[in-house]
Amino acid sequence: MESTANIGFEEMLWKAADKLRGSMDAAEYKHVVLGLIFLRYISDKFETKYNDLVAEGEGFEEELDEYLAENIFWVPKEARWIFIKNKAKDTKIGQIIDDAMILIEKENKTLKNVLEKRYARPEIDKRRLGELIDEISKIQMHNNNNNNKETDLIGRVYEYFLGKFADAEGKGGGEFYTPTSVVKTLVGMIEPFRGRVYDPCCGSGGMFVQSEKFVEENQGKLTDIAIYGQELNATTWKLCKMNLAIRGLECNIGASHDDTFHNDLHKNLKADYILANPPFNISDWGGEQLTDDVRWAYGIPPAGNANYAWLQHIIYHLSPNGVAGIVLANGSLSSNTSNEGEIRKNLLEADLVDCIVTMPDKLFYSTGIPVSLWILNRNKKGDKKRRNRGSEILFIDARQLGEMIDRRHRELSNEDINKVSEIYHNWRNIDGNYEDVKGLCNSAKLDKVKEYEYVLIPGRYVGIEEVEDDGIPFEDKMENMTVELAELFAKSGHLEEEIRKNLGGLGYEF
Repeated sequence: MESTANIGFEEMLWKAADKLRGSMDAAEYKHVVLGLIFLRYISDKFETKYNDLVAEGEGFEEELDEYLAENIFWVPKEARWIFIKNKAKDTKIGQIIDDAMILIEKENKTLKNVLEKRYARPEIDKRRLGELIDEISKIQMHNNNNNNKETDLIGRVYEYFLGKFADAEGKGGGEFYTPTSVVKTLVGMIEPFRGRVYDPCCGSGGMFVQSEKFVEENQGKLTDIAIYGQELNATTWKLCKMNLAIRGLECNIGASHDDTFHNDLHKNLKADYILANPPFNISDWGGEQLTDDVRWAYGIPPAGNANYAWLQHIIYHLSPNGVAGIVLANGSLSSNTSNEGEIRKNLLEADLVDCIVTMPDKLFYSTGIPVSLWILNRNKKGDKKRRNRGSEILFIDARQLGEMIDRRHRELSNEDINKVSEIYHNWRNIDGNYEDVKGLCNSAKLDKVKEYEYVLIPGRYVGIEEVEDDGIPFEDKMENMTVELAELFAKSGHLEEEIRKNLGGLGYEF
């Protein structure tokens, strides 16, 4: 079979799957598609191991422990992809898939209440469902690249589909998906290479997936990071469980979905790295019930906005040398309402803020609200690699970066991501070669921030980019511009006269 690992395969599969969606809402259809992709994944992994054990000839292919030892799910015969594929044209295919999901959950306790089990419902066109199974069957599970490293096609497809469904859902998509380029920027800046990684609002697990990729790209071991998370939305929690399982990542995101503020599942966790994209400006988070919470060491966050509750929750869970990267709405940089200004002042006086990055607009599928990245650090005093950055804050204005990929969305290129990360690393590291660049980045002392009344908008610190002088005197420029403007006015007058004449000929004089 020809490899499907070529660039663009995900897009081809998406177009086929989307075509089969019919009138079903994207929010519902994503569970249909992603559930099948997950089933295909665990079935293929099981079949590979099963065949290996058969080839060994020792009769262990039916031993459950052989699979558990390698973090492979046990898949009963009636749930294996080959069985599903052969039944794709059966009019009862919906019920067949539901039964398969039930069997898998029964045999694998960690998947209890995770899988989609509503394929038999009338809203799903069974002919289209069968065709979707045929399309997913075309995915070649693995491909060996030039380095003989196994590339997980299913993981690529799952990640790609999450992004496309987020786009299709618009605002609803923000509940489960953070744009990959934003996640890559955060991961590239804080470098979660070894230790405990935590996301208190983990969505579909994108922060964890990119952390895994970072470790692999830097020749690290996945066993060197431990993943912790929590997610409020039940269906999003399921997406995360499947996403991490596809990546082979062991994680602790709780036995079910839960509220991070009101039932913190990791109360005693002190994480080395925290990555988070909390929902922006939440007003109904129940803050009035938590006024005495131990997490509010820097001030009680307002009940009408959870931004500073998220920041303090994250700080509370940082280890003594921990670092965090958080996405927040730009309003958090300057708001003084309901104690937010005082909390921000206290965070700065405690020297917890390492870097602030304002991001370009149109990066998110779910909102047009401009956002910033906050890099928080429990220990800015330095070590063998990092210099002492006490009472210093780096401001980066990245609003000019990125390219529009369509009329509604912008994306940061790898070059853009590396540019932001390198500025931060050059500023942070002992061997860095950092310089302020007007309009782009500035290293400010806390005293300077005090002058601006603890407002953290990077534009105030980096200034305006200097424009290179073209050598043409101002008077000459104005003369040329006025001549050009006069010519344009003359042309517009002529066009107006022609339009009036043509309309008059049609009996529409005015």
